[in-house]
Amino acid sequence: MRTCSCLFLFIWTCVLYVVDLIPLQERMNKYLQRERTLDLSEDHGKMLRRNKRGWMWNQFFLLEEYTGTDTQYVGKLHTDQDKGDGNLKYILTGDGAGSLFIIDENTGDIHAAKKLDREEKSLYVLRAKAIDRKTGRQVEPESEFIIKIHDINDNEPKFTKNLYIATVPEMSGVGTSVIQVMATDADDANYGNSAKIVYSILQGQPYFSVDPESGIIKTALPDMSRENREQYQVVIQAKDMGGQMGGLSGTTTVNITLTDVNNNPPRFPQSTYQFSSPESVPLETPLGRIKANDPDVGENAEMEYSLVEGDGSDMFDIITDKDTQEGIITVKKQLDFEKKMLYTLRVEASNTHPDPRFRHLGPFKDTAVLKVSVDDVDEPPVFSKPFYLIEVDEDVKEGSIIGQVMAYDPDAIKNLIKYSVDRHTDLDRIFNIHSANGSIFTLKPLDREAYPWHNITITATEINNPKQSSHIPVFIRILDINDHAPEFAKYYETFVCENAKPGQLIQTISVMDKDDPPRGHKFFFEPVPEFPLNPNFTIVDNKDNTAGVLTRKDGYSRHKMNTYLLPILIFDNDYPIQSSTGTLTIRVCACDNQGNMQSCNAEALILSAGLSTGALIAILLCILILLILVVLFTALKRQRKKEPLIISKDDVRDNIVTYNDEGGGEEDTQAFDIGTLRNPEAREDSKLRRDVMPETIFQIRRTAPLWENIDVQDFIHRRLKENDSDPSAPPYDSLATYAYEGNDSIADSLSSLESLTADGNQDYDYLSDWGPRFKKLADMYGGDDSDRD
Repeated sequence: MRTCSCLFLFIWTCVLYVVDLIPLQERMNKYLQRERTLDLSEDHGKMLRRNKRGWMWNQFFLLEEYTGTDTQYVGKLHTDQDKGDGNLKYILTGDGAGSLFIIDENTGDIHAAKKLDREEKSLYVLRAKAIDRKTGRQVEPESEFIIKIHDINDNEPKFTKNLYIATVPEMSGVGTSVIQVMATDADDANYGNSAKIVYSILQGQPYFSVDPESGIIKTALPDMSRENREQYQVVIQAKDMGGQMGGLSGTTTVNITLTDVNNNPPRFPQSTYQFSSPESVPLETPLGRIKANDPDVGENAEMEYSLVEGDGSDMFDIITDKDTQEGIITVKKQLDFEKKMLYTLRVEASNTHPDPRFRHLGPFKDTAVLKVSVDDVDEPPVFSKPFYLIEVDEDVKEGSIIGQVMAYDPDAIKNLIKYSVDRHTDLDRIFNIHSANGSIFTLKPLDREAYPWHNITITATEINNPKQSSHIPVFIRILDINDHAPEFAKYYETFVCENAKPGQLIQTISVMDKDDPPRGHKFFFEPVPEFPLNPNFTIVDNKDNTAGVLTRKDGYSRHKMNTYLLPILIFDNDYPIQSSTGTLTIRVCACDNQGNMQSCNAEALILSAGLSTGALIAILLCILILLILVVLFTALKRQRKKEPLIISKDDVRDNIVTYNDEGGGEEDTQAFDIGTLRNPEAREDSKLRRDVMPETIFQIRRTAPLWENIDVQDFIHRRLKENDSDPSAPPYDSLATYAYEGNDSIADSLSSLESLTADGNQDYDYLSDWGPRFKKLADMYGGDDSDRD
């Protein structure tokens, strides 16, 4: 540093000497400024006045970092107005005036009072004045001059960063740019070589180099491998003075990392892998893991595994774990020890992102042998089918075999198997199975209409190992047989208008059948054999499982007959044929001209004729009188004293039990014929009334023929219906009664009248055997006491 200072001081002295040799007149012509003053006069016009400036000054230079003991002389200010008599005073103002720069006010000499640093401030601008001490006036206008600081090499180069981080791909060629470093020098780049920097590498050879002028770091060795060495530390030096001796220098550190490229194929660490699996392992179960090694990292190390060949490529599968880059062996199909005990496969591992630049290094994949052994386990029985479907007729007899299931033991031992029905699926215990052969048979009758399907579960269990069992569903379909007769689909409310015409459709009938024949239903409609020809209505089969009811006469009367019963015989065409009789109730109603029903009440017909107010009042009075008579009759009857049934115990024969029979007596032969009850087959022709002369001669009514097996009660009901519906049946003012009292009693007659006609005394001891209800009679007639009485 001292050598440099002395050298610059010497150069500066020489410069000042040369400057002093320049003629004074030449310097004055270069730096003096002249002013012209123009005064305008209104009378005399323009006048030009010129004043010559007398400053003597120049740009001054000063060396930085002066280390001398005396103040450093800068320069001298002088004006030609100075006569040397001390009348002028020099004043300095501006940058650093009075502190950094001091002027001798008498001589104008300028000195630097302190050491200056160009890097802090390279030039100073000052202004000078020359003042007359006596008058205080400036003898020269204020003038500005510059003091420039000359640079010396006192600053070393400095890098923009203390530490640089850089990366470069491995296997890069020589001269590949890595990073550019940069250093700066605070010295003056325009003055000498103080700021001329040269870069060099101090640490990092022979791997890297640096350009001396640009500072670009480049690779110096070919095919550097990241797998061999990944991190490098390089030290770069920057030196000023163009790198010459005596220059100042600075250093920085560059950490360089080699990035990975896919230049390494995967490799299996061993050539053969062995795994074992039980044959009962579920599908998709992992059996083991294998992994190929790849020195690369990131996506360059990503690989995928596949089964390329082998006798078990369809039984197993391999998937890649993306996190660990391992191959996972899984079961693809169900294993069977009895079929195959060992599988040999070949597995391949390959990179998923190969780099085309390094294909010459070889195939980026590797293979290994994979062996999987199957272990035998005790397996449950296996059924021959996944499910069973059995069809059986619903009329099958109890205990009949309806089907069979079969299962076998897949193990080599071939254990015996027993069968059973899961009772949770057959709570009613309708079916059972033979435990040895799997034959399914019925325990109860079947009914398709109640349960058309039965779904049961059959269990097959190994006899030696009951824990090994299998289940199979059995679907039992009940086939239909024709065991139900057809019947009306619903209850029909049928009516016929009083003004109906012959052949008018009054009702369409449809039927239903619980059976389900395979060819579909076909129903037929006919009149019942007892009434083949009905004078009022006729039945027409529409041949589409429906029938129509048509009228056969012109007009109907509610007053004469308000309800008709029409029996209809319905049968199907399946085997065996099933038939039933449905009775259609037809009411006679009043209708309008369009056939719309208005009223079906018989009393409404009488009132509809129109009664006067007086007639209605008379009817109500009659009803009221009848009610009063009934009340009086009831009151008188209660006041009558009841007579005992038996007046005297001594005369039993004269006591007759009266039941108040108010019938017509034996002479009333027109009311009813009691012989009809005794002989249902007997019938007599209709007789005309003898007490009333009919207005018209009615056609003799013929009753329908009676069957031999007809019940007496059914006969009575039919005769009642005929008399109710036939307006010609006599008499008009009496009721035809057919009282049916049921079957005959097993007891003989107990009448006292008949006892008188007996040949001897009767024995009534058997009355005591008839129960408590006949106890009174047994006391009256049975025993010796009764005979004596």
